[in-house]
Amino acid sequence: MATYIVTGGTGFLGRHTIERLLERDPSAQVHVLVRPGSLSKFERSAERWPDRARVHALVGDLTAPGLGLRTPPPAADHVLHLGAIYDLTAGEEQASTNIDGTRAVIDLASGLGATLHHVSSIAVAGDHRGQFTEDDFDLGQHFPTPYHRTKFEAERLVRTSGVPWRVYRPAAVVGSSVTGEMDKVDGPYYFFPALAALAKLPSALPVAVPKLGYTNVVPVDFVAAAIVELMLRPGLDHRTFHLVSPDAQPVRQIYAALAKAAHAPTPVADLPGALARPLLDPPAQVRGVRDVALRRMGVPPVMLDHLTLPARFTTERTREALQDSGIAVPPFPSYAETLWAYWREHLDPDRARRDDPAGPLVNRNVVITGASSGIGRAAAIATAAKGATVLLLARRADELDAVVSGIREAGGSAYAYQCDVTDSEAVERTVKSILTEHDHVDMLVNNAGRSIRRGLYHSTDRLHDFERTMAVNYFGAVRMVLALLPHMRERRFGHIVDISTAGVQARSPRFAAYVASKSALDAFADVAAAETFSDGITFTTIHMPLVRTPMIAPTGQYNAGPAASPEKAAAMVVRALIEKPKRIDVPVGTLAEFGGIFAPRLKDRALSQMYHAFPDSPAARGEAGTEVGTPAPLEPHSSTPAPRPTGPTAVAARFGRRLARLIPGAHW
Repeated sequence: MATYIVTGGTGFLGRHTIERLLERDPSAQVHVLVRPGSLSKFERSAERWPDRARVHALVGDLTAPGLGLRTPPPAADHVLHLGAIYDLTAGEEQASTNIDGTRAVIDLASGLGATLHHVSSIAVAGDHRGQFTEDDFDLGQHFPTPYHRTKFEAERLVRTSGVPWRVYRPAAVVGSSVTGEMDKVDGPYYFFPALAALAKLPSALPVAVPKLGYTNVVPVDFVAAAIVELMLRPGLDHRTFHLVSPDAQPVRQIYAALAKAAHAPTPVADLPGALARPLLDPPAQVRGVRDVALRRMGVPPVMLDHLTLPARFTTERTREALQDSGIAVPPFPSYAETLWAYWREHLDPDRARRDDPAGPLVNRNVVITGASSGIGRAAAIATAAKGATVLLLARRADELDAVVSGIREAGGSAYAYQCDVTDSEAVERTVKSILTEHDHVDMLVNNAGRSIRRGLYHSTDRLHDFERTMAVNYFGAVRMVLALLPHMRERRFGHIVDISTAGVQARSPRFAAYVASKSALDAFADVAAAETFSDGITFTTIHMPLVRTPMIAPTGQYNAGPAASPEKAAAMVVRALIEKPKRIDVPVGTLAEFGGIFAPRLKDRALSQMYHAFPDSPAARGEAGTEVGTPAPLEPHSSTPAPRPTGPTAVAARFGRRLARLIPGAHW
């Protein structure tokens, strides 16, 4: 029975190597060095390993003196050192792990009398040009990054130590050739989003690719299998093995294989490599511009600098040692589609933006505020009917539960959350609950609102009217956006629909408090959209016409004009969620907006006539018990037509109503 101590066992390569070791050596006992804070990660990794009972956590820290071991290490035959920072973009801080950690592992192996198996990298070749054999090490090469240098220094420590050692130098490790599994975006994966963008072009489009040079990538399952096989074979101490593709891998070949998998245009011709030289090695005066552009694309500039390898790595010793094992590097084209499929499903930073094939709202999580009645209720029903899971917020829990029950009875998915959007703690608590219970939010509909129709002459002692409308219509909506924004940014996707009003365009009189609050929200959305656009977070503002909801009941005769149904308003919301336009207007609202630009005095005269034709309601004048802005039930229309009034006053009223029909109301 052999005993192994493994560092880096919870890393990507480490997990695959331990799994292979347990399969290959049925009697192996494996002790994995694990930081105290990574014990949960170790347990999750152990779930995939066969015969979990043979794997044990050895609590310590690769960067601590003496590995920070809490208990004496077990007697071991082999120490497999996988722990390191594998990152070209990392700085000098990796020295404590890659160099000092290796020194501590050497001391451990020496004290145990164990063979040290050190996983190095082809990065030790630095900028060496030409052939680099498995016996080569220090050929006077220079090191373009701290990663190259620290890997070289770590391997030097191993080679000059007094312990039995074996060194393994893998090339760039990509996902499994069988499953495509990869744990993070690294190496060639940084260029996958650009390839996904090219996939939007016709796949038959002919393209020419510059002859950039050669690279070298290998799948993790090959590297893990090779390391384990070479560990178990006797008589290989003090030797180095190149775990690389033995065949040349031109960048053009890698691109062609991935382009085919992504259904992107594939290369049909070569271009001279000199054409790409200004991009790969630009002069100092333009390097900064190039680097900024690359970072905007999510590509660290260092990755482009090292896209190709100046050295060619021989593999004679490795192939000889593995010749009867059946372990060999598969051709990249044979597993490129597997890599691409896994990345697209699990690692694509923009995967949340893709619609479900069954429909654009299918399986979307949509938060709708003010969902207990009116537009919010109708929008919730319509959105759920499109396959979305609707997460409904409102103050009145009983009405909200009724909406949820109705949606579920119709086969939809809905959940209720009692929440007052004017309460910061309530919003924070609700958003936290939603993300815990539903994992993510795709879209937000800011529908909760408050309306007040009262002229300024009756508002001089009612500043609270303006404060109340701002509290709900502006600050409530902004509070919801700010609560969800970090989550949406992390997922690189989110769409926010703000229910505004055509009154913002028309500047309807007697609605100063309401229109001002909605105008503030419109301005916020315009500014926010510019700041969040590159993160895939977009905004739609709907300038609703007058909508017949409980909110408009207290405004009396103002409702004599035509009003849209909540269902029609809900259709506008669904369109905003699916098509994601910048804004949705009604034609008369747009006309009023242009009137304010090209004929402002004429517009003021028309609105003034409307102001005088429709005075404040008794409630607005303080003559009724109904508080303006509080929901009230709509009075049913009589089935018997009322007699038509006559006289100058009636004629003026009819003229005013017709004028009102041309200018949409300020309610939604």
